[in-house]
Amino acid sequence: MLTKRIIPCLDIKDGRIVKGIKFLHLRDAGNPVEVAKIYDKEEADELVFLDITASFEKRRILIDLVEKIAKNIFMPFTVGGGIRNLSDIRDLLNAGADKVSLNTAAVKSPDLVNKAAKKFGSQCIVVAIDAKLVHSSQFTVHSGRQRTKKWQVYINGGRAPVKLDAVEWAKKVAQLGAGEILLTSMDYDGTKAGYDLELTKKVVDNVDIPVIASGGAGKLEHFLEVFTKTGASAALAASIFHYGEYSIKEVKQYLKEKGVFVRL
Repeated sequence: MLTKRIIPCLDIKDGRIVKGIKFLHLRDAGNPVEVAKIYDKEEADELVFLDITASFEKRRILIDLVEKIAKNIFMPFTVGGGIRNLSDIRDLLNAGADKVSLNTAAVKSPDLVNKAAKKFGSQCIVVAIDAKLVHSSQFTVHSGRQRTKKWQVYINGGRAPVKLDAVEWAKKVAQLGAGEILLTSMDYDGTKAGYDLELTKKVVDNVDIPVIASGGAGKLEHFLEVFTKTGASAALAASIFHYGEYSIKEVKQYLKEKGVFVRL
């Protein structure tokens, strides 16, 4: 049985860690290098670094900062934001990233996912999907008394909706060769109300690659729920770790006591 992973996330804006609610109202959460060192000591399973304004600002990712973090940690390191082509991916891998996360670029040029997987290997290509529940007047499908929920994909750090259904897009990127999906519920992000279990389960059930659940972690029970009720391979969280509400070890110890297979 594969271990379930606990992954802290560094959302980066202007070289600092930030965290908001539903992608809005960002506030400072510390120095990325120093915080990364803490998570390394706490034995996080992986670390995710997302330059959340790079694509919107049409600039390259902060590669010097990526290098500094990579030199100070000894765990798998995923980096995303502002990636546009194979050369950008190569530069990040050379800078110390173990995986790269594609979102906006994947939507605008799906073939990039396929080319990147062939060139660098599926194991290091993550596709990030930022998804938001849409109203029935826009996307919801009615079938008799059944109402099928739909989630729409957003790009540019959650600023721009595109005409893609999140579940269908997840199936597509898996077919293109992505090795993993980082699925963030924009509705639950930063709310601490728990992960979007329905969205996560629907994506997990429709792909044969690992899915990282993201958005909404606020207490220990939320981690247990997302693992036991959705089949997610990993749970990503930010604010509860950044602001010291829980440590990585506290989460893992709790999960172990509840029978979830984690690395301690």
